[in-house]
Amino acid sequence: MPELTIHIGGRAFEVSCQDGEQSYLQSAAKMLDDEAQVLSDQIGRMPEARMLLMAGLLLADKTAAVEDRIKIVEADLAARDAELAELRAAPAPEPERIEVPVVPPQVTDTLAELAARAEAMAAQVEEKVTEG
Repeated sequence: MPELTIHIGGRAFEVSCQDGEQSYLQSAAKMLDDEAQVLSDQIGRMPEARMLLMAGLLLADKTAAVEDRIKIVEADLAARDAELAELRAAPAPEPERIEVPVVPPQVTDTLAELAARAEAMAAQVEEKVTEG
């Protein structure tokens, strides 16, 4: 088992940990030392046990706040997941019906008449070109 020296509140402590967990232990010790430093700056020197107790309580308070926030976020995520599942399970919306206006018959008749006149004029032009 690896042994490490950690520093908390200006004091050194020899601790053991499982192999491979040294970085986690050092990270946790740094968090505790940061809290102990805040206490030391505010209150001054205090007995080791009291300093560790107070620093631990400050970290526990922060941890509880984070856990509360996680519960809120998880509840929000669960609500969104339920809403998403509901939307996925819902039937597809009915296709939108779009009506295209029908061309009135008189327009069709007028266009047919114009086409007939154009063809007649083209025939007259063609006759004049072939005569001349």
